[in-house]
Amino acid sequence: MDDLQSLRRDIDAIDRQMVALFRQRMDVTRRVGEYKRSQGIPVLDQARERQVLQDKGELAGEELRPAVITLYQTVMALSRRQQRDLMGQGADNPGVLRWRQAQAGARGPVPSPRVVYQGVPGAYSEQAAVNFFGGDVDAAGLEQFEDCFLALREGRADYAVLPIENSSTGAIRQIYDLLTQYECYMVGETTVKVEHCLMALPGATLDTITHVYSHEQGLFQCERYLNAHPDWKQVPQADTAGSAQMVAGSGDVTKAAICSARAAEIYGLTILAHAINHNSRNTTRFVVVSPRLELRPGADKISTLFVLPHEAGSLHEVLTVFAVHGLNMVKLESRPLPERSWEYMFFLEFTGAPDDPAVGDALHELAQTTGEFRVLGWFPSNLD
Repeated sequence: MDDLQSLRRDIDAIDRQMVALFRQRMDVTRRVGEYKRSQGIPVLDQARERQVLQDKGELAGEELRPAVITLYQTVMALSRRQQRDLMGQGADNPGVLRWRQAQAGARGPVPSPRVVYQGVPGAYSEQAAVNFFGGDVDAAGLEQFEDCFLALREGRADYAVLPIENSSTGAIRQIYDLLTQYECYMVGETTVKVEHCLMALPGATLDTITHVYSHEQGLFQCERYLNAHPDWKQVPQADTAGSAQMVAGSGDVTKAAICSARAAEIYGLTILAHAINHNSRNTTRFVVVSPRLELRPGADKISTLFVLPHEAGSLHEVLTVFAVHGLNMVKLESRPLPERSWEYMFFLEFTGAPDDPAVGDALHELAQTTGEFRVLGWFPSNLD
């Protein structure tokens, strides 16, 4: 134990020297920032930073090279933050202004709201609306995901309940793409356990089935079961409950649908097989989307989106923001930008309370560090 205590004292002494040297370094980078400000030079010099990282890695030797490069990536990110603050970059950042305007226009929860979802009665999205708003919710199904966003924009609905990811199949890309196109905000979330059933008209059996209808996600989530019936033709549809509605109206015992047991009850179908999805813990996360920002009681999750160039270290700089402020990142999703080769839109969620100063600082730095920054919402996490 005495030897350990002695070693720890040695580390403490070295750390004091490192902190003193770090203070000296930050003083020099501050003066560099002052010079850049006077000369109109941008904060970031990619070529210079790459050379610095290469030089520091060579100084460290082969064994410590990766660790030293990581260390200096963080140190240089802190220096950039210092220089951006010094130069006033971000004070009039469009992302910061957009967020402040959204805060100023924030509303409270709408009483007796009009809610829309994609699909028809019996859809998992309808169940999500009931989970979030209660059994007496005024909910209407629309044909396409984009129809829900249009209803919000045109004032025909107060909220939309939309699936954003599934525990088996991952992100639902259409929702992420639509969130980039429409000025809407996430104000809540809920989950629905997915238990797919195979259903058909009364009198149908597994032997009469030739065609199976469902949303492409439903077909994929039941892939193992369907592979055991290779003669069945799988036909993707716009949604699961709509498949049940179509089969019910067809009068054809060769057609079957994959959707919820509730849909079978609504459309008078017979369930031929229960729980056929291969993941028994299959769950879909739904988000509640509003045309205006809301800051509901208990808000502890922030959702953002931003653009990053296809450059070395650009994502690392973003991640450093969370390391510096001690914030927990819980979700990171990327989508390619159609008109800009090798550039990506990132969707990032992290946890933090509205009264935590570190959260406000992190949002400000994200706006400075990224392009086309938006806060998509701040809401209570609810993934039980």
